[in-house]
Amino acid sequence: MKKSVLGMAILLANQAVMAADSKAKLEEVTIIGNPEEAQLIPGSAHVIGEQELEKFEFTDINRIVRQVPGVYLQEEDGFGLRPNIGIRGAVGERSSKINLMEDGVLIAPAPYSAPSAYYFPTAGRMSSVEVLKGAETLRQGPATVGGAVNLISTRIPEQTSGSVNAEAGEDGAFRVHANYGYVEEQFAFLLETHQQGNDGFKNIDRSSRDTGFYIEDYLAKVRVNSDPSAEFYQQLDIKVQYSEELSDETYLGLTDKDFTAAPDRRYGLSKLDEMNTRHSGVQLRHHIEFNSDLSLTTTAYQNKFKRDWFKVKGVGGLIDDVNAGNSNAANAQAILDGTADADGIAVKHNNRKYTSEGIQFKVDWVVANHQIEMGARYHQDDVDRHQPEEIFNQRNGELVFDYVKQPSSSNNRVEDAEAIALHIMDVWSVTDELKLNLGLRYEDIETSQTRYGNNERTEIASTRSNQVDELLYSAGVTYELNDQVTLLAGVHSGFAPTSPSSRENIEPETSTNYEAGIRLTGEDAKASVIAFFSDYESTVTNCTVNRPCGDQTSGSESEGESEVKGVEVTVDSHLYRDEQVFVPISMSYTYTDAEITDPKDSGNQVGDLYEYLPKNTFSAQIGYELASGWNSYLSVSYVDEMCTDSSLCGRNDLDQRFAFTDQYWVTDFSTHYPLNKDTQLYLKVDNIFDERAIVSRNPDGARPNKPRTALIGVNWNF
Repeated sequence: MKKSVLGMAILLANQAVMAADSKAKLEEVTIIGNPEEAQLIPGSAHVIGEQELEKFEFTDINRIVRQVPGVYLQEEDGFGLRPNIGIRGAVGERSSKINLMEDGVLIAPAPYSAPSAYYFPTAGRMSSVEVLKGAETLRQGPATVGGAVNLISTRIPEQTSGSVNAEAGEDGAFRVHANYGYVEEQFAFLLETHQQGNDGFKNIDRSSRDTGFYIEDYLAKVRVNSDPSAEFYQQLDIKVQYSEELSDETYLGLTDKDFTAAPDRRYGLSKLDEMNTRHSGVQLRHHIEFNSDLSLTTTAYQNKFKRDWFKVKGVGGLIDDVNAGNSNAANAQAILDGTADADGIAVKHNNRKYTSEGIQFKVDWVVANHQIEMGARYHQDDVDRHQPEEIFNQRNGELVFDYVKQPSSSNNRVEDAEAIALHIMDVWSVTDELKLNLGLRYEDIETSQTRYGNNERTEIASTRSNQVDELLYSAGVTYELNDQVTLLAGVHSGFAPTSPSSRENIEPETSTNYEAGIRLTGEDAKASVIAFFSDYESTVTNCTVNRPCGDQTSGSESEGESEVKGVEVTVDSHLYRDEQVFVPISMSYTYTDAEITDPKDSGNQVGDLYEYLPKNTFSAQIGYELASGWNSYLSVSYVDEMCTDSSLCGRNDLDQRFAFTDQYWVTDFSTHYPLNKDTQLYLKVDNIFDERAIVSRNPDGARPNKPRTALIGVNWNF
């Protein structure tokens, strides 16, 4: 398979004879387009553009997408390094139930064989972010239960230019983001780097080690295009990316009592914890326009990711001590405090290598009043786990090395997947006012797992394989009552594959998803109200160390049938405008109600809640923009409490004290002052009121959001 992908890539390169009129010199990387095009989709679609991203200079994807309704976030480290993004009930566990993409290509380390995204692209180098939900999700896949998040990297500029953005702040925070693009009529390139680091805001008992991170990210793009006089316009885009990350992050949280006393504390047991990663990616995209109504885009891609998260093991061990500490067990608390000795503390090398590669084709064809998109993708990915443990004993508050424990077969395994996906979407303009979107998607997935009985991998302990094929459908409609009012509705099949570790009787996650709403567009304001309802015939949890299913940390577990319903509201307007002052305002609100309706053979009960799905979320932004270019912005967000253990939430006869996160508000501020037309200074303060809360209890104990943090920066364009 690898030879076939390489061969296709070479063929694409050899076919590159490029370029026609300048408007065609586009990187075919979007799944929505611009904000205006998002308004035409029969469903919920949002584009956070470059100007929006520049307002707060966020590098945390959680802070970026929290303004989008219907999106649920479980924070973990305070920096957004490994976010947990869910959409409309699709659980956020490592973003495994959404289509996570960069430039229109699946970017999770192994989207089919290991969909939990322990790699996430560097958000600070992105030029825009798209969030797509509803019937249009069938254009993407494989996961259609929730939606898609597409991160769009820095584009090659329209003319030769560059920029440098540098900032520094509290806790040793720094960032340098620089790029330079060179543009000619038939050739262009972009070079870019994003460097970011932070000493961390947490403090480890009896240790001076940092608790932050360092990321270095490099990107290069080349575009070649045909002569304007060529019969067919052609374009070849080549993208190469490489990044490394070192983060001193742990899975071990705090007991509630210790969190209340010092939310930024870390137990000394976690002082050795450290994540090391490397990611590399290559994309070759060829685009040809046969005429104004017919074009073909072909993309070959390969992504490789390697990581070793060396961290104190929590399942069945220290997490029990955290829970015991919550129950006032003196000895467990003493072990956490380092005042009592303990034997057999395992620090595990969560060492994995991933490969994800494939080739995809997309035909865009306009026939009369039909805009037809046909797509095909061949994809294969794999993950190789070899995860030994180092055993330590705690003596006088210090970790003393004892021995290395070789991995069991569950930690010495290879999983792979091979998938063929086909789709066709038709946007039918029935009348000028009425548009009907119809779609079909077919996924054929084969997965396998091999577990080994020894380090040399000469003994096979067990094998397992699964095959699933699914035909999905979608239908959406928009009707323009007039220039100000548009009605929309849609229905589509939801699908998410199970893990290769799953037993044969575990069905994939499937649902039928409905939505209906209204969009209002005025001269000075836009608003939308969209109701959604998802009927899950099969609800599935992918089990991980971060979110185990009991003692099960791999495979998938059936939760039975469930329902998710809610409403999304957005408003974009302004409070004041004249020649000197502009005061824009935007708001979004989501109400969600989700519960198990039929547990079937699972251990659930009717009425059990979804984990990490808040009932209410709210986000608002207000700006104060002056004609001089001095602009200031305030962002306010609210997240309701979230259930962290579905086996406890809603069951009044059980102790639920440690089964929920806190509800909390967070306010961020930024101000930008132009020194001249090319240089701008800015100040930003995240969490300006220093609101602290338990935002997660996974992994392994209570975890805080980031405290108040101030940073100053300068942006220079040349």
